[in-house]
Amino acid sequence: MKTNKIYHDQIMAMYHADLALRDNLIREKKLGDGYHKDMKALHLSNANQLESILDEIGFPTADKVGREAYEAAWMIAQHSIGSPKFMRKFAQLLAEAVENQKADKKLLAYLNDRIAVLEGKPQQFGTQFDWDENGELSPNLMDNVSLVNERRATLGMNSIEEQTQSIRERSKLEHQRPPKDATKRKKEMDEWRRAVGWLD
Repeated sequence: MKTNKIYHDQIMAMYHADLALRDNLIREKKLGDGYHKDMKALHLSNANQLESILDEIGFPTADKVGREAYEAAWMIAQHSIGSPKFMRKFAQLLAEAVENQKADKKLLAYLNDRIAVLEGKPQQFGTQFDWDENGELSPNLMDNVSLVNERRATLGMNSIEEQTQSIRERSKLEHQRPPKDATKRKKEMDEWRRAVGWLD
């Protein structure tokens, strides 16, 4: 039987591979050019590996795999946008862990927002951003800005206005660029979401 240390090391190896690839794409100024094929492949591979771990030990709480691997597992799930079934499964297990006070509500807020956006629904915490018609990074569709800020405050998060400023500043440091053709990009994204199963 595998030990918790082995699960910890497997999760951290996936996490570091993800970060390394992202850093390379930033250096090559390719991070904003759609969903890069290497990143897509790595995210799918990581999702499959993490799902195997979930099937063996359940949700990877900090007491099972250590705090850094528990947070790394969440990031891997957050990035598994090409695997709707897995992301929803992880979110359900995370929600149960939150209920049992074994996981952070903030991580669940981020993951649920990402799922909502991928499904074409309003997000509740304003954690997900995309390029708007003015070429600026702005929050994806939200149900109500004032309610979003209230919910964020309950989780100790800053306001959506402060978050927007921070996201835009970081994107400039990472040399991210808005799409050349926003209409074409939206069409391609919708086609991709249908193809992988986010949209009917």
